[in-house]
Amino acid sequence: MTDETVYERTTEGITVRVLPIFLDEQSEPERGHYLWAYQVLIVNRGARTVQLMRRHWIVTDAFGRVQEVEGEGVVGEQPILAPGAQFDYTSGTPLPTPSGFMGGSYLMRDDTGRELTVAIPTFSLNSPESAGHLH
Repeated sequence: MTDETVYERTTEGITVRVLPIFLDEQSEPERGHYLWAYQVLIVNRGARTVQLMRRHWIVTDAFGRVQEVEGEGVVGEQPILAPGAQFDYTSGTPLPTPSGFMGGSYLMRDDTGRELTVAIPTFSLNSPESAGHLH
């Protein structure tokens, strides 16, 4: 990982770690288009096997406008994590402003059928144009 800020949160033995990366070469500030990638690592530190069923993201731009994104799994998968296992993926999000933040939750189901809502830490999306304006 780079010198960027890593955000982490643990819920019921499931740790979610996120590293946001501003994609300068794919952004077009003059057109109000800023793009970030975010790398996610999910680690099952609990005693039961879990499966990631759904995601719910809340994305907020610098003007406070909110967009919610919900759907099955992540990057086309519904990974199963045994105790001690981990899963990582990379995705991305655009914003019309040079900064913002996002966070949310995963709906997981353990091997007994119990559903868990696992928090995704809220993390800042900051471009070089937003330097000094951390969220």
